[in-house]
Amino acid sequence: MVKRFDVHGVEIGGSKPVYVLGPCVIESEKFLLSIADDLKEICDRLGASWIFKASYDKANRTSVNSFRGPGLERGCRLLRKIGDELSVPVTTDVHSPEEARAAGEFIDLLQVPAFLSRQTDLIRAAAKTGRAVNVKKGQFLAPWDVRNIADKLETYGCSSYVFTERGVSFGYNNLVADMRSLYWIREMGYPVIFDATHSVQRPGGAGDHSGGDGVLAPVLARAAAAAGCDGIFIETHYDPTQALSDGPNQIPLQDLSALLAKLQQIHEISR
Repeated sequence: MVKRFDVHGVEIGGSKPVYVLGPCVIESEKFLLSIADDLKEICDRLGASWIFKASYDKANRTSVNSFRGPGLERGCRLLRKIGDELSVPVTTDVHSPEEARAAGEFIDLLQVPAFLSRQTDLIRAAAKTGRAVNVKKGQFLAPWDVRNIADKLETYGCSSYVFTERGVSFGYNNLVADMRSLYWIREMGYPVIFDATHSVQRPGGAGDHSGGDGVLAPVLARAAAAAGCDGIFIETHYDPTQALSDGPNQIPLQDLSALLAKLQQIHEISR
């Protein structure tokens, strides 16, 4: 039996899939408010359960010159504003115990980045905020390794958590998505979300920034829905070629509605 929990009115682990949607990074307040409004219109029209996502700081960029975002306080306050105005749960990634505690004042679902998924102090801090937690499984971990992360979360008082599969390192600058991982994680009783856009990333593959095969993101999203995951994580942008972070693997917003409609159909059949 897969555990279920509620994030500000959105159930994770239930019969209905949840979609974690938004741009990679907060590029500006105007940009974020606009794309959040558009995503709400799409999801309302489709009757889709969703959580809005954007990062206030891309702390793991390849180059020192890469855009990172507006920072912790400004970013979290803006996300909270969007959550309140649109009545949608919000999520963002935290990178240290101090950030987890601060973000916990504003954010409904705290996200632990894949590179930090084994950091006990960060897991503990996120758990102790009382917020729900999403841990992105490290590219260096096997599916069954998430049991140890779950044990940490439970030990520190968090029972509302989900894991996100985002591919496994496969040689240099490449990831591979193993759909068996979704089955194995759910078999252990944990809800699992599939990150369609980061799974097609090529970390550091473009020299001073990461590359990606964004055209394959919808393909993997459909495969994950058919495999029976509890949700799909999709980063989206008006024009991925102009995105300030992770443009090569983001899905154009104009293509998102048709993709979500198809994913909902697949999910209904697979469940």
